[in-house]
Amino acid sequence: MRAVRRTVRLWLAPGRLAEEGDTPDYRFSLANERTFLAWLRTALALIGGGFAVDQFLPDLRWGLRVGLALALLLAGALSALRSVSHFVRCERAMRRGEDLPLSRFPALLSLVIAVVALAMVVVVLAGWQS
Repeated sequence: MRAVRRTVRLWLAPGRLAEEGDTPDYRFSLANERTFLAWLRTALALIGGGFAVDQFLPDLRWGLRVGLALALLLAGALSALRSVSHFVRCERAMRRGEDLPLSRFPALLSLVIAVVALAMVVVVLAGWQS
């Protein structure tokens, strides 16, 4: 639990992160920030997709509609949280001269999106009738 609190503090206090190691080349920090922003755009798109499924598919059976919407909304929320975590971990690694951290999150997110997309294909082919 302490590690989680310490990590969240780094998210909210970038000055603490600046105290670690040496300042990396600004190009790398800016690339890290662009990646962070791309993850946030992905999170917003997933959240928007979740709301769209819920609002624009009223004829879809309730359980399926809510399940698809919640999967997209949850994936969006996790992407937003993961984006800041990954940004801080990468910035810390660059400052310390370490290898950049690896993550399974992109693969897991891809699988969730693929499952939702396949479910939507079934819905479209079935004519989304309940």
